[in-house]
This record gives sequence, C-alpha cells and structure tokens, in this order.
Amino acid sequence: MQNKIKNKINKELARSLCNLEKTYSLRKASPLLSKAIKELVLGKGKRLRPALFIIGYLGFAKTPAAGLYKTAVSFELLHDFFLVHDDIVDKADKRRGKPAMHKSFDNYLKNASSAKFNGQDLAIIAGDVLYALAIESFLSIKEDAKLKQKALQNFLKAAISTTTGEFIELLSGLKGIEKISSEDIYKIYDYKTARYTFASPLSCGAILGGANKKEIDRLYRYGIYLGRAFQIKDDVLGMFGEEKETGKPALTDLQEAKKTILLWHAYNNSGKEYKSAIKKILSKDKIDRSDLLKMREIISASGTLDFAGDEIIHFTRKAKTIIKSLKMHPRYKELLGSYSRQLLTL
Repeated sequence: MQNKIKNKINKELARSLCNLEKTYSLRKASPLLSKAIKELVLGKGKRLRPALFIIGYLGFAKTPAAGLYKTAVSFELLHDFFLVHDDIVDKADKRRGKPAMHKSFDNYLKNASSAKFNGQDLAIIAGDVLYALAIESFLSIKEDAKLKQKALQNFLKAAISTTTGEFIELLSGLKGIEKISSEDIYKIYDYKTARYTFASPLSCGAILGGANKKEIDRLYRYGIYLGRAFQIKDDVLGMFGEEKETGKPALTDLQEAKKTILLWHAYNNSGKEYKSAIKKILSKDKIDRSDLLKMREIISASGTLDFAGDEIIHFTRKAKTIIKSLKMHPRYKELLGSYSRQLLTL
C-alpha cells in the first residue's frame, strides 16, 4: 500500500510538471528555469509529506475525491521550495548527492563575467516559482470549499511556522551552546520540522477527509511527537552518517554550528576538556574532518547516543498512545503506524 501511494505521487509529480508547461509555457519562457525545477522535483525523495497527507485523508474520507493526488504533491513542492532557500541560507553545496540548485546556476554563470547576479539570486526566484506552484496544486482537490479553505489555512500556517523556525535557528547560532536549553532546541524542531513534515500533512488530509476537530487535533499532536523523534534520528545521521547515505556532506551540520539536541546533551554531560572542545569547534569558520571525528568522540563518550535513543523511544511512545485512540479507518490507521515505525528505524 505504501509503495502504491508513493508510485502514484511520483506519477502525479511528473504529470503536474507536464501541465506546468501547458499552462505557463515555462520551458519556452526559460529552458534553464524549467530544467532546474524538474531536476529538483523529480529527483530522489521519500515523498514523506504527500504520503502522510494521503494517509490522513483516506483515514477519514468515505470515497477519494478527484484531484486528491495533485493536492498531495503540493506538500512536495512546498518542501522543495524550502530546500532551495535552505541550501542558500546554509551555504550548502550539495542536495541529495548532487549540486544544490544555486550551485548549478553558479556553474551556468561561470563564463558570464559581466553578470551582476549569481546562482543564489536565480535560485531564490526558482524557489518562489515552486512556492506559487505548491499553492496552486493544493487547491486542486474537488472537496467542499469550506474544508478546502480550512485546510489551506493549515497549510499556510505550516509554511509560516517553518520559516519562523529557520529564523529562530539562525539567531540561536549567535548564542553559545552553554546558553541554549533543550526547550529552545525542541521549539526549533517543532517549528522547523514537526509541523510541516508531519503534523500539517496529516491534519490537512484529515480536514479534507471530513474528520472532526478532536480527531484533527489528535493527528496534529501525533505529528509533533513523531516529528521530534524523526529530527533526533536525522541529527544522529547528520553527525555519524556518510554522504552516500544522507545526500549531504557529514560536516554540514557542524559547519553551520546548529545547536542540536545531541550537542546540547554532550556539552551538558561532559567535563571541562570536552566542553572546551565543543565550544572551539562550533566557533570555527571552517570545519574539517578532524573536528567531526572529535565531536563524534565527545558524543559517544558522553552517553549522548543512548540519550538520543531514549528520547526517540519517549516521543514514539507518546505518538503511539495517540494513534490508539484515533477513529481512522483501520486499514489506514495500521498503515500510519507501520510507516511511522519505518521512518524512525536507524
């Protein structure tokens, strides 16, 4: 069932981009812009957000409405919009194992010595196109207008939360690790990851599927807990995974001096020598392999990996408690549970 949903999402993504040419003649207007968007949107991806939207919808709907999958891909388009802008903010060179969009545009401009703009400028514009496409796509489902309006408000709320989370995270980089609390970090996780990746797709689907407020709120809380657990897992992979596994260099999170729950725990459970080493690494302008290995050593020695595993279990249990009480169709309730377990497997 899960693979079937993903295959339908991939087909709809391709169809949507084909319709993009028919409606807006994007390739005719700019082959470069059209190619960049297609390569990003149709590249490898879990299709996590649209899949959760579909599960949330089918868990409550009596019959699937026309345009369901086109609305589902709006979550993927929104995700791709964030990726384009995040890679610029994070100064990341790669995305999914390939050059980030702004780096591809830089390569295109390398012989244009007279250009007064760069790849980042072009990528920002391409991201704006993706955002507009996401909104248009969201409105495709043939459901009650009031439900669509309510769901769209939820969708936009997630977009605002994510950008707010990015803003807060950047400013947190100005603080020393000793001044950051676990509450600060989980606030960023909720805003930047949990809401738009889990809570919003599930609750938007439930809204359009006709679920009552109680069920919608339960799904939203489920998504928050699942999102926290997922982000911790992602932090572990970001610190200990390799590029072929994560699609980005292992140094990325350290280079950006992101205050993850791993670094918070490691700092607060280490002696003076390790604390000093953490602060020194986070303050460096350029991180190298030796810094990564040192941070891995500190994290392992401080019991942080055990702590991270316990936190994942803690939030997963909270999510499980909620899912037991959901009044979803049994088939999709079971699918949501199995899919969630799969996402959290390290």
